[in-house]
Formats: sequence, C-alpha cells, structure tokens
Amino acid sequence: MPAEVAKIAVSAATYWIDKPYDYLIPEEMREQAVPGVRVSVPFSKGNRRCEGIILAVAENSEYEKLKAITEVLDPRPVLTPEQIKLALFMRERFFCTVYDAVKAILPAGLWFNEEGKRRAKDKTVEVARLSVTSEDASVIADNKRRRSPQQAAILDLLCSFEMLPVRDILNHTGASRQSLKSLVNLELVELFQREVYRRPDVYTDEIQPVPELNGEQEKAYQGLSRLAASGRASVALLFGVTGSGKTSVYIHLINDSLKKGKSAILLVPEIALTPQMLHTFSSHFGDEIAVLHSSLSTGERYDEWKRIKSGKARVVIGTRSAIFAPVSDLGIIIIDEEQEETYKSENAPRYNARDIAKYLCSKAGCLLLLGSATPDISSRYSAETGKYSMFTLSERYNDMQLPEVKIVDMKRELRRGNGGDISSFLRDELAANIEKGEQSILFINRRGAHKLISCGDCGYTYKCPRCSVSLTYHSANKRLMCHYCGYSRRVDEACPDCGGTLKYVGTGTQHVEEQLHELFPGVGVLRMDTDTVTPVGSHEKLFDRFRNENIPIMVGTQMVTKGLNFENVTLVGVISADQSLYAGDYRAGERTFSLITQVVGRSGRGAKPGRAVIQTYTPENQTIKQAAMQDYEAFYQSEIQLRRLQNAPPLCDLFSVTASGADEVQVIKTAQYIRKWLSELLRDSAGTVVLGPAPLSVVKVNNRYRYRVNICCTASGSIRKIISHVVTECCKDKRFKGVSVYADNDPTE
Repeated sequence: MPAEVAKIAVSAATYWIDKPYDYLIPEEMREQAVPGVRVSVPFSKGNRRCEGIILAVAENSEYEKLKAITEVLDPRPVLTPEQIKLALFMRERFFCTVYDAVKAILPAGLWFNEEGKRRAKDKTVEVARLSVTSEDASVIADNKRRRSPQQAAILDLLCSFEMLPVRDILNHTGASRQSLKSLVNLELVELFQREVYRRPDVYTDEIQPVPELNGEQEKAYQGLSRLAASGRASVALLFGVTGSGKTSVYIHLINDSLKKGKSAILLVPEIALTPQMLHTFSSHFGDEIAVLHSSLSTGERYDEWKRIKSGKARVVIGTRSAIFAPVSDLGIIIIDEEQEETYKSENAPRYNARDIAKYLCSKAGCLLLLGSATPDISSRYSAETGKYSMFTLSERYNDMQLPEVKIVDMKRELRRGNGGDISSFLRDELAANIEKGEQSILFINRRGAHKLISCGDCGYTYKCPRCSVSLTYHSANKRLMCHYCGYSRRVDEACPDCGGTLKYVGTGTQHVEEQLHELFPGVGVLRMDTDTVTPVGSHEKLFDRFRNENIPIMVGTQMVTKGLNFENVTLVGVISADQSLYAGDYRAGERTFSLITQVVGRSGRGAKPGRAVIQTYTPENQTIKQAAMQDYEAFYQSEIQLRRLQNAPPLCDLFSVTASGADEVQVIKTAQYIRKWLSELLRDSAGTVVLGPAPLSVVKVNNRYRYRVNICCTASGSIRKIISHVVTECCKDKRFKGVSVYADNDPTE
C-alpha cells in the first residue's frame, strides 16, 4: 500500500514560515488521520513536539524525507471541510497563520492544557431506568412494599418516567443508595451515564408566537424575505430609527429560516446585550437557541458549541466570535448594530465579523442582514451604490415619538459658576424624573473618576511608566491606573516634584456617580462600566436590578448606549458629547454621531414620552446638532463628502502595516523601510497612496513603541500578496531584530 501524506498546519509556525507541512501518516493511524483532525508532530530541527491540524491528505509529496505523525489527538474531525476552507480564506484575507484562524474558529474547551488534557470535559450524570416492563415493575413493587418500602418507592417512581437521574430518584423517594443497588443486582433497574449540557439561563415559560408587524415592518420583512428565498447570496441593510422594531423583523426572518430546515446566526456587539436578546428570542424559539460569548464558562461555551454542531440548536446568538458557530444549512446571518467596532478583532487573527459573514453567506447562498439606527458609512455607501439592498423603518413602533432633545452649552454653565459635570438644566430634569418615579440614564464614555491628576504649580502629571498615557484616578480604590497595561499606584498627598497642590482633571463614571449622590442624597444610582461588570454575568444582574428595583439613575459608558429597552426610562443625559469628537481618526465624527444617537434612543421606549439632554462645549458643531435631531441622512451626506476629500473608506480600501518593539529608533527605522519598500512595489498600482510612518494615537503600550504605514488603495489579491511579502521579509530580516511587524485590513485604531 503506498504511503499517505498529510498536509498539516503547525501551531508553532509563525506567519513568515506558515504553510502546509508534509508528514507521513503511519499505517496504524490512517483511519483516524483525516482532514479536520488535530495531531501531534515533531517540528523544527530539534523535533520538538508540536500540535497541528490536518488540512488535506495526499498520496505522495514533493519532498523525499518526511517525518511522521506521532499521535492523533481527536477521535473525529473538529473542523468540517468548509471550516478548513474558511481558515485558509482567513489566512489570505487577514494576514494571520492558519492555526491562528483555527483557534478563532474552535471553542477554548476543545484545546489542550499543559498536561495534554482538554480544557473542558464532557459532563455526564448517572441515570437509572427500568430493565423490565412498567407493568412487571408495578407488580414487583406491590410485593416489596412491606419488606422493602424504599425499593418499592424507586420502582413506583420509575414506572412513571422513562429514565431519571439517580440523584433525583434518591432525593424524591428518600431511598438509600444501597436500595437502588439491590434493584440493579436483581436486574430490575439498570444504571448508565448520560451526557448533559452545561447551559446558561434561558427562557423556560410557554413559547410565544412571533410578534405582529406594523405596515413599515411588514414591507421591510416582505422585501427581505424575497431576498432570503432567492437562493442567491445577498447583503441587505435594515436602517431603522431607535425603537422602530428591527428585532421583530429579525424574529420573522429567523422563523422563516427554521421552517425551511435551515439555521440562523444573530450577532450583537456587546455581551451586555446578549441576555436581553437571548430572553427575547428564546421566548419564541425555545431550545432551538444557543448562545456564545466570552462571559460563559469554558464548559458552557463548549457544550453550546456541541449542541450547535449536533443540530440540536439551530439559532445562534452571540458576540463577534459566534460567527464561527458550526451551524449546518445556514439560512441567514443577522448583524445587529452593525456599525460597532467590537465586531473587529484587535488581535491575530484581526478579522471583522462582517467579512466572515459575507464569506459564509456567499458559500451558503443566503442573506446577510445588517441592522442599525446609525449604519456604518461604508454600509450606507454600498446601499447607495446598489451593492447592498436597503430597507427603512422611519418611525418608532406603535407610533411612539422620538425623544425631544435639548443641547446645553457647558461654557455658559461655567460662566454662571457651575463647574460641575451636571448642568443646571440636566439637574432639574433628573429631579423631575425622580419625583415622578421615572428612570434616567446618563452616558459618559470614560470610566474611573478623573482623567488625570496634575500639579497646579509645576504642571506635573502622573504618567504610566510602561505606556505613553496619563494614569486615570479611580476613587473606588483610591489608586491611579493605566487602562492599557493595568499598571497601578497610589496617589501622593502632594506633588512628588515640587510639593505643590494636586488638581483632579477631567471626569469619568465614578466622579459623575459621586456628584449625583451629592445632588440627590439617598437616591439610588447604579454605575455600569468595565469596573462593575468584570465578574461573569454581573452585567445581567445590574440591568435586572435597574429594571426590577426601579433604581432612579444609571450612569455608564457605551455599555448603556445601544440595544437596551427599559420602558420606564424617560430621560437620557450625555455628559460630555465632545469627548470622542476630536480623536484624530477619520471615524471620529461617525463614532460620536452613533454613540449620541444610540443613547438618546434609550429614552421614551414605553408608553411615556422621552427626552434627552446633550451637554457640550461646542453646541454649534454640525455632528452634535445632527445627532440631536436624529438626522442620520444629513450626517451621512456631510460625512461622505468629507471622506471623499480625505480619500478615506468607503471611497478607498485601507490597509496598515505596523511595526512595534522596545527600541523606538529601531521601530522607526523598520517603519521607514516598510514605507520605502511598499512605495516601490506599488508604484504601478493606479490610485494607490502609501502614507507614514506615523505613531499610533498611543505610541507606547506596555514598553513597546508602535509606528504604522497606511496604504490607501483598491483592495485586490495582488496588493494583499505584496503586503504579505513585505511583512514576511521584514520578520525574517536580521536588521530588524526585536521588531515585530504585522498587517491589518481596515484598522480601527
């Protein structure tokens, strides 16, 4: 029999040496060593043990001397042929290794720890069932009732159920383990292990019918339904104002998909939104729902993955990584709040869930639906140019009115002697809401108490020793912290340089919370930011407390800006609308408009009318005025003109090549070389512009300096190959030792 050769992606292969490596398949492993199975192989000159995954099997190899696979790690394939193709697509598209892509696709519970054991084991429970007919068991129970009442009770219980967990039987009957064992010895009862799934809390009440649609929703649904039924891959944008009922349209489309025997994936941008979405959708689809996000335990995530792979769950709800759910017969993918940057991964593989969704839909011939009240400018441009279909929901559901918005000039507040972060107008509005028993949400996109602490005499500020940022003061633990590397230190009583008085500058959620307690003593205030929701499931508990306890005020970061539906919230306040407006990024205006529009939309979602207050130092700013009017179309028209002048996406595609290292001079030299080399290789590419090198907005993070070269172009396979070639050569070049180089498609920073 001729030797068989496996083409294997090896975990130890870095990007510049990443390729399928050929290994011999020992004869005794040929049945197990198939594509999609992980194996252990010797790698490099030292033959160190390394994990790999089989991509394909061939009859021969172009190489003469081949090493052999030492062990097959999986009893059956963990990747389907389609997922293997997806991993190869990700390598070419996102400048990562195949194994980086595989690690993104598979759940953490499938991977092995240092001891070679899986991080998550299959959970089983001991179950008992009758070995005889229920009629015979009933007769035997009657005969045993006087001499062995516990055995009789066990038999009576099992006569009513096909099988039961042993623990439940013993608890319900009060019988001893010995009584059950006696029935097993008499061959009246048999015991066995049954697999159970670790699952997050789900809706367990009666299944609800799909909601009724109003005229606008029905029109959008009918159009989207025709696209979904066409059998061709397509992308549609559902643009609906906040509170217009996009979720109801999603439910109808998913219901159609299930009726056809197909599966559906729904992505949400934040973990905080998942419990609310899970409750809504499981009330209509029951156990068909599976949820995937990082707040689940490793075991829960692994078991949800198994339920999806086995076909027991056909509707997947989750954050970015849920796009890799192993669904079969994909019918539709929905990305809610599609403009959010959280859909883009910041670590290798630097993928965007929207790009993965497009790939999956193109292969399955199904619909990708992008939903938002503030669509990504690129998505709106694709709809305008006919690349996407577009459907609009211009009115709130049940004729509810959009909130009435008031812009407050904080410069005028300062002139009036109010140096706090809450204007007199917002204070009065909060007081009115408290008196009426209605709730309010305040949004400020910075956690901690103060942005920085500085000396009023010499200007000294506390800087992070490892990053090029000021330390943020956190009043909860009275420490200064870096939000990039986690460095922390105590605050001095006086300036460490001159002994002068320290001043607290800027504000965050903690300081706003403190001001609210001073303004409204005894009034409940709930804070929602990364510092309060770190424990697993705590975001859900906080939202439940806010709703169930009717806490008057919730203050939070962008966690509170989108997707939340609290009927008693009638007031929203934006504390510092200017904060993200001057970030030095071409997306700054879009981010600001989206955040303000989304958080304003949290108000007045019930029967009571809503209102909003936007506090700003630039009340005449066009973006803030458009957000106050909830006028996305006006914002889009002005923003697309600005992008055209900047030659920024969506008018072009943007790639970046980033160099980082501990030696800033060496990093700059590497980035300059990258710029020069790319300019030479791309000089014949029409319309291509190479910019930089330039430092990132935070140039040093954790003692590593970061400089970037940007390429504005029309994306193509040839340009990606050139960028990949430059990255590979820089990583291999000894002149740039100590500098890491990586490429990114449409960087967010």
